Amino acid sequence: MARGITGIDHTLVGVRDLEAARERYAALGFTLCPRGSHIGWGTANYCIMFAQDYVELLGIVDPGQFTNNLDTFLARREGLMGLAWSTEDAAAAQVALDRAGIEADGPKGLTRRLELPEGTVLPEFELVHLPPEVTPGIPSFICHHLTPELMRRPEWLSHANGAVGLAGVTVVVADPEAVARAYEALLGAGAVTRTDRVVAVRAGRHMVMFTGEDELEQIHPGADIDEDADLPYGAVMTLAVHDLAETGAFLAGRGIPHGRHGELLIRVAPEEACGVWLELVEAG
Repeated sequence: MARGITGIDHTLVGVRDLEAARERYAALGFTLCPRGSHIGWGTANYCIMFAQDYVELLGIVDPGQFTNNLDTFLARREGLMGLAWSTEDAAAAQVALDRAGIEADGPKGLTRRLELPEGTVLPEFELVHLPPEVTPGIPSFICHHLTPELMRRPEWLSHANGAVGLAGVTVVVADPEAVARAYEALLGAGAVTRTDRVVAVRAGRHMVMFTGEDELEQIHPGADIDEDADLPYGAVMTLAVHDLAETGAFLAGRGIPHGRHGELLIRVAPEEACGVWLELVEAG
């Protein structure tokens, strides 16, 4: 794809209590990696890994160190706070951005400390940081995994609720048209589809939806946000599952409140998923 971006690498869900968030998502039927921490930063995470992408639950463990604005986000809310675009070559992506006149900062190295029972390992990444105006609506960066084998053990890819991967996210914004123009510049006009007050951005196998507040319920029946919520607002994270009926039965068996919308999807409310609507759809 344009600028070396191949899709979404992972979403970031900011949480105020990292251990409570781990327990919450485990109760929802997700397998979580052991805890990781960012070397030189005051943040740590638990990741929900899939074969090609993942969800990162991100919290603060040392507020005296650099938190990359996570403290500012958590002062307002928990929930979907950003995403990382995937690339196979961070340096090439940086060159492509430069040629397109898009200012970006990188590649820069990042090392994570992953606390395994048999000892600590150090997954490594290269990141290209994108200015806010390049990806309006949701902060993002480009991520290249240098040690993917450390992040994707087979036992971490199997989830009791049947989840198999990310499908996309939906963000409520004040001006969808302005968002559309920015993503056309980043990913090309062919990646962006406009309808009335809704913009769909296709990135590889993933879809990022930007919508006005009044249109959110039309796209995601039953989903809403607080009337006084600040925009932009990461509202919905959509995941694919093997079999929707089996996922529904699993959630019911666990006593997890959820809504079923025909044969199309299951939705779990933000109260059950650390501030984000969790939408489950059957993998195509």
